Order: sequence, then structure tokens, then C-alpha cells
Amino acid sequence: MVGFWVKALGKKMAAFCALAFALLFAACSNDDNGFVSVNPIGGESCAAIEESSSSDYALSSSVVISSSSADGLVSISTTVMEDTLEIFAFGGVKLDVVADSLLIKFDYGDVVTVMIAGYDTVDVPVVAGYGYVFPGEFFLYVSEGLNYIKLEARYGQMAEVVGLGRGLTFPIDVVVQMKEKGGYVDHLENLKSLSIANYPGAYPDLSIEEFANFRMVHTTGMGEGVLYRSSSPIDPAIYRNAIVDSLAKVTGVKTFVNLADELQYAEEYKGFADSYYATQNVVYLNVEPAFANSPFKEGLVKGLRYMIEHEGPYLVHCTYGMDRTGFTIAVLEALMGATADEIKADYATTHKNFYNVVDGKHVNLTTKQVELLQAIIVRLMQNSFKTAGVDISDFENADLASATEKYLLALGMEKSEIEALKSRLK
Repeated sequence: MVGFWVKALGKKMAAFCALAFALLFAACSNDDNGFVSVNPIGGESCAAIEESSSSDYALSSSVVISSSSADGLVSISTTVMEDTLEIFAFGGVKLDVVADSLLIKFDYGDVVTVMIAGYDTVDVPVVAGYGYVFPGEFFLYVSEGLNYIKLEARYGQMAEVVGLGRGLTFPIDVVVQMKEKGGYVDHLENLKSLSIANYPGAYPDLSIEEFANFRMVHTTGMGEGVLYRSSSPIDPAIYRNAIVDSLAKVTGVKTFVNLADELQYAEEYKGFADSYYATQNVVYLNVEPAFANSPFKEGLVKGLRYMIEHEGPYLVHCTYGMDRTGFTIAVLEALMGATADEIKADYATTHKNFYNVVDGKHVNLTTKQVELLQAIIVRLMQNSFKTAGVDISDFENADLASATEKYLLALGMEKSEIEALKSRLK
């Protein structure tokens, strides 16, 4: 990762060099395993940076970085760039800040509060690309060499999350303020250490169920043998599908909730026609892990209504059974009365089963790694619930069952449907 841990002094020098030289673009390439490489691909001149007498830095006509905000925190005052294609088509929110200039006083791994006047406020980490956060998470994209920074989500549309829609009137004022210096650094380090293998021999200490990420959900309030979760029973991408399909048959699963596929594509998987899966009730939702956006919420409601209409046992899956499945199961666990600790522990179990393959052999995650992974589901639920007007900011002490009912009502479910779902899962 080029320039990832650049010292602050080096950033200042690079920024001032922009007065005389053009800076290079940086292109971020990421994969589904969460790794990103940053490669220079061309030239782009940066806006001039002027040093004021108060030692603040004027970054452009509309941007000022200051160390003297009301509460003494580093902050930026800027505007949303008038890029309606980006906002309406892709959902990214570009801010009028030269990336290298922001890195004068902010670092990768800092957590910042982004306040969009008249719209919403979000807390996000400063990172160099999509692969530095987990699916569904929000972030401030700062790639060295670009003449903007961008409020983004890994999957989904941040514009919808913060309330930006058609009919916008520009300029839209924005403040970016330091919330926690280095608050995401541990998560960045953890991401770099996570790796997965696709053959059982790499996991000598796991059962075949654990290898396939197949397990019954048995948190507080959940009926015995009613709800299961797993990686895909049909998609061969991670070489666990045949195992999951056979386990689903053994446990008598009658209804599957497929978060990953459309029917027409599912039927094209090798062996689909001969699978146990193909003989059972299946709802195909084909949603991305954009938990705070409308398509996922609509798909979630469709899936839950399908469960109400069909008998269990139920199995929820996506491809890995980790992100989309993790969120959906967490919602169901919360609805049925699970504690915060139960929800976090179950979410992290998937990562324990998959990750930390070192030199071809699975090793246990550290306590610190597990805590960092547990924190992901808290952020994902808080963000999605917030967009539905439900506050679970104090996750550990919130009445999660009541909050989840309010969340599902806000998503369009009826009270009677929620009670029917709970009855199915008891």
C-alpha cells in the first residue's frame, strides 16, 4: 500500500509540493477478501494551498482546515461537489477537498464525524479504499493524488443514507471533524491479517459443520432446531456447498432464505438440479450487503414474509454466510430477545470458523481480533436502524427486541406479521 503510513511531516511536504508540481492519481483495486493495492496511474494537478497567518491552511476557495474548532478538534469546512451523476447514479458524496491536503492533519485510521448541513451526520473512518472496511460499512475515501475526498459505503449508496436526493440545492455545507484519533487503526491492522482457505485440510481442529459455517441459532428466545445459518448450499465458490446441502437435509430444513442469488443464476450452478436444496421452499432475494439502503431493507422484508408463509426449520445463507447472513440473523436474534453479547458472539463465530489461515493452517483468532470483529455487527445494526429512525447507539443497554420491532415496522411490516414471525421462530 503506497504511502499508507506516511509520516505527518512527509504529508505536509507533499502537499506544499503541489504548488509547483502535478500530483499523481492513485487507483484503488480491491477484492472480496478485503485487500487493496494503491497504484499511480496518471497526473492531476492539485489546487494551491495557501498558509494563513494563523497557521491554518486554506485548501481551496471553499475549504479551510482548522485546529481551533469550538471544542478544540481538527475540522474542515467545505461543500458537497455538484456532481449529480455521482450522487444519483452511484451514491457517493464527493467533498471539495484535495485528498493530499486533508492528510496534512488527518491520518488513515482516524475516525471523523461528517456533518452535512440540513441532512445527516455520520461517524466514519478515514481510509484509502473500499477494501479497508467490511461490507456494509461507511467510510471517508481519501486516495492520495485525487482532487476530492468522498463519503462512501462499501456496497450501497451513502447519498441515500444521509438523505441527499434529487432536487438538491447547491452549495451544501459540510464539516468534517476529528472524532477519535487513530480510532480505526486496529481494524485496519486486523483486516490485513485475515485470510481464508477453501479446503478442509487447512482446518484440522474444526468440525465439518464449522468448516462449512453451518450452525443452529440458539440465542435467547429462539426455538430449538428452528433457525440455521450457513455458507451457500449451492454456490461452489468457496467449496463448501455440497457439505452444507447435506447438512441441511440431515437437519430437515424446509425453507431457505437465499440472500445472494436470483433463481435463474442459482439454477446454473453445477449440481443444483440434483441438490436437496432444489426440492425445498426457497426465496431468492439477490441483495447486496447495503444494510442501510432501501434495496436490502425491501429484500429483508420479503424474506421475512416468506418465512412467515412457509414452515421451518429455516436456513438463511448468502455466499459465505457472513455479511448479509450475519446481519439478517442478528436482526432475528434481536427480535427474539437475544442479548447484545449473544448477538456479537454469534456474528464473530463465522469469522472464527473462516479466518486466520497462516501457512496453510487455521489458527485461533486472538481475543483482540474477536472483539474487533464483534464491533462490526454493532456498527452495521446501529447504522441501518438509524436510517429507519431507531436509536440503538447504546447497543449494550438498549432494549434490542423492542428496537427491532420498531425497525421492522419502519421497514413496512405490520405488527401482526412481526408477531407471526416471532411465533414461527419460538
